[in-house]
This record gives sequence, C-alpha cells and structure tokens, in this order.
Amino acid sequence: MMRIVSICPSNTELIAYLGCIDQLVGVDDYSDWPEEINRLPRLGPDLSINMDLVEQLHPDLVVASLSVPGMEKNIAELEKRRLPYIVLNPNSLQDIADDLVTLSKALKREKKGKEVAKQYSAFIEQYKTIARSISTKPTLYWEWWPKPVFAPGKLNWLTEISRLAGGRNIFSDIETANVQSNWEEVKQRNPEHICLAWVGVQTKKVNPATLVKRPDWPDMHAIKTNQIYVLEEWLYCRPSPRLLVGLKKVAALIHPDHYPAYDGKDPLL
Repeated sequence: MMRIVSICPSNTELIAYLGCIDQLVGVDDYSDWPEEINRLPRLGPDLSINMDLVEQLHPDLVVASLSVPGMEKNIAELEKRRLPYIVLNPNSLQDIADDLVTLSKALKREKKGKEVAKQYSAFIEQYKTIARSISTKPTLYWEWWPKPVFAPGKLNWLTEISRLAGGRNIFSDIETANVQSNWEEVKQRNPEHICLAWVGVQTKKVNPATLVKRPDWPDMHAIKTNQIYVLEEWLYCRPSPRLLVGLKKVAALIHPDHYPAYDGKDPLL
C-alpha cells in the first residue's frame, strides 16, 4: 500500500471517492470528510503546512493543490525537500473529473477513477437537461467572504453550478475564477437570490441578519423577497465531487418545481 499525504480538503475528498482513504497517513487541519480521517495526524492549515511533519511521515505521494491562493509555497517546499508530489489546480467541473482520473493513475486506481468520473459527469448531464427546460433563469449572488467581498467569477465551478441549478451567477461576466468586489456593486447587480458560503466558516456562525445593515441592501430584490440561503461552504467552496450534493440542494431551493427535493444524499456514494 502507498503512504499518501493530502494537504488540502478537496484532495482528501478526491482520495475518498477513489477508495484510498486507508492509504492516507496524514492530512491538513481543514480536511473533515469522511469521518475516518479524524484518526490521522494533522499537518497544519492548508496555507501553513508543517513540512517537517510531512517529511517524518515518509510519504510515497503528497497530493498538493493550487486551488487556494497562497498554496504555491507548499509546492516550493515539497520541491526543496524532494518529496514526491502531484499538484491539482481545478477551476471547473470538468477539471474535477479530469483530476479524478489523473489522481487515480498516480494512486494506481485508474479503473476506479474512470468509473467515478463517468458517474460524476452523467449526474451533471441530468441537471443540464433539466436546466435547459427552464425558461426563467434568476440571478444568484454567491458570497465567499463579506468584507472585502469575494465571490466566484466566470471561470469558477459555482458559475457552472448556478447554470445547472437553472440560474445565473451575477459575476459570470467577469473573466476570472475569483472576484473581489464591494457591497455597492453587488447592490447595483441586484441579485434575486443570495447564497452565503463563507470559506472556512461554519454555517451556524454566518448571520444573514447582518445583510440588512449594509448600505441600501434592504432595497435589494433578494432581501425584499427573503431569498437568502446560508449554505455549507464544504458543499460549494471545495473542488471535489461533493459539489454535486451542493448542486442538488441549491437547485431544489431555486426551482423546487423543476428539480428533485433535496435529500442530502451523495449521488456518487
């Protein structure tokens, strides 16, 4: 068996979908799924990995990531220490499918990787078909961080998730993966739905009542109609197949008459 180290939550999840959790010997502090990983040594937050601890685990492969700005220093340190690693950098839903296959090859689980990727893509096609049948596509504002405002742009999986859920990301016209904006611009774009998924913050610590305190926001369409959702960041902010669970949830919220009721089940498990 290989000795695998994951230094990013989304990578830990990919490893789980490939059926290789039993080969993990260490993970970053933010990895929290599946439950089996709670027995593993913790190696620090993903932006400040303790590479001495990583090295002490004698990994056959470190699964690194560039999905969050600032992770480049992890790669440089792995290189410096000559530790064997693979780097993933997904922005789109297709990138995630590709990463499943790429990682499965590195883990010698290529058949499993292709199976999971095929199942993943088939589920996305189901939701594409439903989305095509919806004539009215409401606008969605995804908030990753409140101040300064960070939101997904055109080159991000949440723009795709929005489309698959029969909606449109209000920042889908900006050709980046991440958009730094401000409350005034969000107000001007006047979204019909607000999706709060603050990175690294538990849902119970997100208070939607604070939105009405932002200048002129009480006049916003989503706030007038109370279309505000506090969503689990781990179902929307991590590039892994768990995004499909998030898709099921937000689609049912926005178009309950078109999509299946949300059951919380992972379509790949």
